Amino acid sequence: MFVVLTLALLPLGLIALVASLQAIRSADLEKEALLRVAVTQSARKLSADLQSDRTALMLAANAFSKGEGNPGLCSRLAIFLRSHNDQDGSFYLYDRAGKRLCGTSAPEPQGLPADRRFDRETLSLLPRQHYLLSRVRSSDDQVVALNYYSRSQLESVADPVTAVPNRQLTIRQGSEEFLISRPMREGKGTRTSLSARLDQPDVLLTMTMHDPPATLARMLSLFLPLVMWFAAAAIGWFVVNRLLIRPLVLLRRVVANYQPGEVLGPIERVRTPALEINALADTFRSISEDVATHEAEMAEGLDAQRKLTREVHHRVKNNLQIIASLISLHARSAHDAEAVEAYASIQRRVDALSVVHRNHFAELEENRGVGVRALVSELSASLRGTAPQAARRFSIQIESDNLHINQDVAVPVAFLITELVELTMELDPQGAVRITVQQDGERADRAFFTMRSDALRSSPEMTQLLDDRYGRVLTGLSRQLRAPLEYDGEIGNYRIAITVTA
Repeated sequence: MFVVLTLALLPLGLIALVASLQAIRSADLEKEALLRVAVTQSARKLSADLQSDRTALMLAANAFSKGEGNPGLCSRLAIFLRSHNDQDGSFYLYDRAGKRLCGTSAPEPQGLPADRRFDRETLSLLPRQHYLLSRVRSSDDQVVALNYYSRSQLESVADPVTAVPNRQLTIRQGSEEFLISRPMREGKGTRTSLSARLDQPDVLLTMTMHDPPATLARMLSLFLPLVMWFAAAAIGWFVVNRLLIRPLVLLRRVVANYQPGEVLGPIERVRTPALEINALADTFRSISEDVATHEAEMAEGLDAQRKLTREVHHRVKNNLQIIASLISLHARSAHDAEAVEAYASIQRRVDALSVVHRNHFAELEENRGVGVRALVSELSASLRGTAPQAARRFSIQIESDNLHINQDVAVPVAFLITELVELTMELDPQGAVRITVQQDGERADRAFFTMRSDALRSSPEMTQLLDDRYGRVLTGLSRQLRAPLEYDGEIGNYRIAITVTA
């Protein structure tokens, strides 16, 4: 009978509980809204008064900084400030030398060192002295006006129009706190606090409402609905856990152990009238079958793509080797030294393209681009190996950061190295060249490529070679790199910015 009666009263208990909670929540929301309106009003009033006073102080500070200040101005300023705050406030104007130019007759409150009068902060809390300091500097930063607001002043100004019972006002700035007004009575009840910013963002005006402690009658009014809610929750938990949660936990466990490419096996069915859960399990199994099929297709497609990439690489490499072999055959059949050197020059450029292609394919799996250090090292070795007989002792020094570039940048860089090294060899076969690639300290996607050699210094012979052949090629390569090729003829230095990958 007790069980039947409990079940019969359960809807009424739920209604009573919901009604009680809704009433409490409505009261809390109304109280919070009232508090928000009150603290906003107080912050606006206080900010408006502070701004009005600062405007007057600014005008006075500017007048004194221009030499136009006088006792009459100081008296009018005092009258104006007293009209806003007729409590025990005080103000003072100082110049850079620390001389007081204007102010109230009362001594200045302690707590602010003389060397901090010209600080940048507009508002500063002095909690130990129970003052709020407002600071205004003249336009030329030679005169500062200090206005001290006492606790009674702040409480009078910040008193909201909206009546908030048992409230407390506090001003905070960082870790500093200044209590303006205390509540009429403090108890063990709850507290509700809301803050609003003043015209200086780090200064907050906080209003706290002290609620009375919960009474025994209020607790008893909630007791019976709470018992009914607990009984309903117990019954509801048993039903939901048995019919919904346990099947969902089992389904989640199976899905959590799923690995891509696998197919979910038949999921154990739990006795539940929720047909949607069983349908969801079947849907997961169907999705796993589709994912496994797509995974197999993607793996097969990726394998085919890799084979195709390798085939293209081999074909390009073979074509470059055929071109190099044809050039070598023609070079052997040439009898003119100039023709032999022309074939060798073409050979070096084909080798440069081959080096770029090999390094690009080597980094293709990781998709990082072409390694600059490996490219320059291999290309330098190739250039020295194919150098003319007179330049067999030609030296190439390399200093490069661990950077990567894409193929669109690697090809013109390789040709640029080839052209400049060949130009250097032609000017001084027994000389040396230093190649440097360093990342830009300001931009992560840019590096500077530099080639320096004494042979590249300005000379009539170099000018003739640039005009006849190398100048147009170097200009075209700099256009491909979309950056100007800088030349310093005094030290023999070429420099250009290149784009690197992250």
